[in-house]
Amino acid sequence: MAQVKRIRRKVNGVLIFDKPHGFSSNAALQKVRWLLNAEKAGHTGSLDPLATGVLPLCFGEATKFSQYLLDADKAYETVMQLGVTTTTGDAEGEVLERRAVTVGRAEIEALLPRFRGEIQQVPPMYSALKKDGQPLYKLARAGEVVEREARSVTISRLELLACEGDKVRLAVGCSKGTYIRTLVEDLGALLGCGAHVVELRRTQAGPFGLDQAISLEELEAVHAEGGAEAVDRFLLPVDCGLTDWPLIQLSEHSAYYWLHGQPVRAPEAPKFGMMRVQDHTGRFIGIGEVSDDGRVAPRRLIRSE
Repeated sequence: MAQVKRIRRKVNGVLIFDKPHGFSSNAALQKVRWLLNAEKAGHTGSLDPLATGVLPLCFGEATKFSQYLLDADKAYETVMQLGVTTTTGDAEGEVLERRAVTVGRAEIEALLPRFRGEIQQVPPMYSALKKDGQPLYKLARAGEVVEREARSVTISRLELLACEGDKVRLAVGCSKGTYIRTLVEDLGALLGCGAHVVELRRTQAGPFGLDQAISLEELEAVHAEGGAEAVDRFLLPVDCGLTDWPLIQLSEHSAYYWLHGQPVRAPEAPKFGMMRVQDHTGRFIGIGEVSDDGRVAPRRLIRSE
């Protein structure tokens, strides 16, 4: 018999998922998409399979704004294993070297200030960055090592939470593009014993924290009881990741022309920059930017149903 194609629903919103250990970000996205039976979906930047925690997932019209969540600052808690280096910088890789650990809390605390603020970081070979169109991790698996340029990242918080023998727990707040594996490896190198990540949990992504994150078990339980529509209760508004942006409301007349791609005058608009835009009913209709002539030009529009 021919397989019946599943008809997917138009679902709009953001779900803050507590990604389980062992899932790739894409596998997590596809699992939640299946539970919602959603037509269109996208995530907001990869978390390693070893990592758990906050992963905002965008559905329908919310996918138009996923880039802004991708660019947001992040926060993590990580456990570093001193005395062991691996091929990947985490517990997923093969052991490269073992060394005796002769350092403790005092030596680690003294080193942390060197990694706070703006620092230079060389991306790891086991990453999704591309070289000549090929992801670095594919080259690494083939035994190739290519030169990577150091990049500027910002560490806004780096705090020692616990130190028990050769295991160290750190809290990290950082800008987009920061590799916690690389941070741990660099710390281990300066301590003289090497290190790798054995646990990594994202606690914050932009405005979203663990208190908002929904586990896979909870989603599956709700789905089993009420189907895909019941899972909708966990969806946040399409513009929930942009709540720190200025907000303007257009008149019915202005909203009509704005939604047809035309810049409009808005007396309450800021002098420059990006903003959220609502129509006269208070419905979010997209994001705009102030143009040189002071009008609000549409940048991304919400499609009306």
